[in-house]
Order: sequence, then structure tokens, then C-alpha cells
Amino acid sequence: MEEPYGFFGSINPTGHIAIYFARICAETPVKLRRCAPGEPGAVIARYQGISGYDWVAIPLPAHLYGVEDATEVPTHVDHDTVTRMLREYYESHLLPSLGDKLTAGSMFQGGWNDLEGQTYMRRIYALRFETSEEQDDAFIARMNGGENRSHFNVFYRNCADFARDVLNFYFPHAFRRNVFPDAGMTTPRQTAYKLERYARKHPETQLTVFEIPQIRGCCRRSASSKSVAQSLSTTAVYGIAVAVADPYVAGGLFVDYLVGGRFPLTHGHPQLLAPDNLLALMGPDRPKPNAEGEGIRVAGATENGAAGMQGSASGYFARNE
Repeated sequence: MEEPYGFFGSINPTGHIAIYFARICAETPVKLRRCAPGEPGAVIARYQGISGYDWVAIPLPAHLYGVEDATEVPTHVDHDTVTRMLREYYESHLLPSLGDKLTAGSMFQGGWNDLEGQTYMRRIYALRFETSEEQDDAFIARMNGGENRSHFNVFYRNCADFARDVLNFYFPHAFRRNVFPDAGMTTPRQTAYKLERYARKHPETQLTVFEIPQIRGCCRRSASSKSVAQSLSTTAVYGIAVAVADPYVAGGLFVDYLVGGRFPLTHGHPQLLAPDNLLALMGPDRPKPNAEGEGIRVAGATENGAAGMQGSASGYFARNE
């Protein structure tokens, strides 16, 4: 679950959501395969305006930091450094596959800068759950065999709808749209909340929550993801407009937000992930740099090495303030 940022984030404060697979890699941005040993997996999501494709896959280090390997992340960033890194990765890895007609994007139109370097723009919460190799193989076959053409719609075919469809593939019929408080839309915060709620009823999913902080030095701090009711009732530009147009509607939206629109997330104090401990996302059955690479489980269990992992990440991001 990726927080909204910038001008567009103030207009649409719901944020973005993507699915990371530890066993699935991107042969190209639009073709999937099983990862070879040591590969970092891929982040797959629905975007608008990416050369007409409905979904795009990109390696985890590139999606988070705009580099091929997480060890290449600089200890200090500024706007010019980030811009150069993202363009170099685009020209080397995305341009050959996605074509030169794909632009960097704008506040209203997506582009290649939506695919990479997201930690420079926003904070990310990673909710890790367990899948089987058989499920992942079936998912690869489904995605490679299906039509990958964009019919993006911000209301009913957005990035959260894509994530909902993926989650329903792994957990059939568990994720549905809400009429209230999201007006029938699917949002990132709603999806994360439902995943946490599902995991509490099904502990075999082994849900673990991590935080990947925003690296300071490039952009302003991102804002918290909101539901539709929360956006319309608590965001000043919308709240005032709705209240002036119809005070009763404004009151109803606010009540809707208070009753069911807050989507309380039980993140608590999740473990911070820095570039040097991303292997913690791969889960207990994948190699880690050390035995302390566990986050906070939703059920409330803690690991003995939590303090060491927290210190490692906090130290890295402190150098980037």
C-alpha cells in the first residue's frame, strides 16, 4: 500500500497499491516467469498510460529505488540525483520493451516514472503473506496467457481493482467492493484492511507487515491513504465544496466515514525495511541475510531480532534526512 504524494495525491488521496511476488520475476515488463535463485522478484500493478498495457511488472529494487541492485542505492539523495537515476534505469531497462512513445508522465497522465523509485516519493506498507509454488505457476500462466490491454477506469478498474482480482485468485471470493464507505469503488486502504482482517481469520496466510519509509531529500512527505468517504469529508477542498452544495450530503459522508470509512489498520509499529534488508520480504522459506529478518506478525508475535532490524533501517534513513 503506497501513500499518495504531490499535487495529484492531494486531488486523489487514496494512494496506490501493487503486488510483490518473491517467486515471480519479469522476463520483460509484460511477461512473467519463475525467478532463478538469487533474483529479487517483481512488483506487478495496474497503471494508466503505460504504452497501452493493463499491467506492468518491474523488479523490486527498481520499483523501490530505481536501481538494478539495492546495494546501488546512494546514502544521500536530492532531486537531481533521483531524476538521473530514474532516467538511466528507464533508458537501460524499460525503453527497449515499452517503447520511446512512453513519456515520464505528468500530474494527470501516468508514465515510466510511476514504475520506479517509489520510495523517494512516498512511504510504503508491505503486507507479506504466504503462497504456494503451484499457485504462483498458475498465476504466471494466467497473466502471460491473458490480454494485457488497458481499459483503465479510476472508479471501477483501477490499481486497487487489479490487486483485488489478484487476491481473489489466491483467496477465492474473499475480496469484494464496498458500497459504503467507498461508493462501490476499491481503494488501497480498503484492500489492505480486508487483507489484514482475512489473515486474522486464516492464520495460515502468515501475514507480516513491514514499513518501507520514504527516503528524504527529493520530495515532500507523502500523506496517509484515505477511503473515498474520508477523502470527501476530511479533505478541505472536497469537504468545503460538498458542504456548500448540500450540507446533508456532507453530514452523511462524515457519518459514513466515522462508522466504516476509517478502515483501521493494525500496523502498530511495523519493522522498517532499508535497502540492505529487503530479503525479509521473501518470507521464511527464502534466503535472508540473517535470522533476524522477520517483521511484526498481525497476530501479535514478535521476533527476538526485531530491535536489530529496526536499528539497521533507522540508521540508513537517518543518513538520508
